[in-house]
Amino acid sequence: MNANQQHMLDVYRATRLGTPAPPAPGLNDWQAVREVRDYRRFRAAVEDRPRRAHRLRTALANLFASATRSSGTRSVRRPHGVGTSTPRPCG
Repeated sequence: MNANQQHMLDVYRATRLGTPAPPAPGLNDWQAVREVRDYRRFRAAVEDRPRRAHRLRTALANLFASATRSSGTRSVRRPHGVGTSTPRPCG
């Protein structure tokens, strides 16, 4: 049974029992994610644990940086004085 079928069953039961229908699946997903994140931050503060510095964001930034390095989009660094002088005219 998938989420939509379960929701239809819950709505049917709610109408039979005269109770309010539950929200549709997926309607409050981001709100639930934010609440879990806020709760974890709260528990860390209460237990006096150090805050973790954006592990997911840091990991994604490192992954993106390594992908751009391997794709060859970085500029080539030359040793000082190599290929930077202008050619002299002949004659």
